[in-house]
Amino acid sequence: MNTASLGAPPAETVAPHMAIEPSVLYFGTPVALLTTENQDGSFNLAPMSSAWALGQTVVLGLGRDGHTAHNLGNRPELVINLPSPAQWPAVERLAPLTGRNPVPSTKAKGCRFEPDKFAAAGLRAEASHVVRPPRVAGCPLQLEARAEQVRPDASGGFVIVEAVVRKVHADPRIVVPGTDHVDPAAWSPLVYNFRHYFGLGPELGHSYRTQTPPGPGAPAVEQ
Repeated sequence: MNTASLGAPPAETVAPHMAIEPSVLYFGTPVALLTTENQDGSFNLAPMSSAWALGQTVVLGLGRDGHTAHNLGNRPELVINLPSPAQWPAVERLAPLTGRNPVPSTKAKGCRFEPDKFAAAGLRAEASHVVRPPRVAGCPLQLEARAEQVRPDASGGFVIVEAVVRKVHADPRIVVPGTDHVDPAAWSPLVYNFRHYFGLGPELGHSYRTQTPPGPGAPAVEQ
């Protein structure tokens, strides 16, 4: 991974590290809105921020007692919608809501049942192409997928889902013209950083493996 400058201070000015015990380890991961199918054929919408991709598989970490995990254990189709930083208020409106009734005791204080989460969040559904759950209109990236594995994590308190992406939809404004590449200079995910919302800052550099050009104003890479 290349950067223009690591910007590290001289070693003698760095304070010794300290041991800490944070309550969460959300050290900066993109937010996703997951749509899944309920037992009655309606659809659930839920925010989450523990996800990473390997090839065409997206690995999701979900609360064991959440409605999304319950749905995927029985109906494996879903859409992984990636909102923009400007959509953080809608994400936060979803945060205290659950599709499970009664509300599980493991949910955080203040969580309440809401059957129509799209309306509650001020979001709109649009039809998917290859799965039943809808996409979230306005999200710059939407990944239609199928959960091929749903299993408990090592602690027993969470569920790990391996979802194979079957179709990707992208806002044309974030695609490099004439290609299938997302333009990293045009696309900024909504990042959940220790329970605070952020977008990306200016480009610092790029990997030697990149297939897209540097963004405007990106610094030259030092060799």
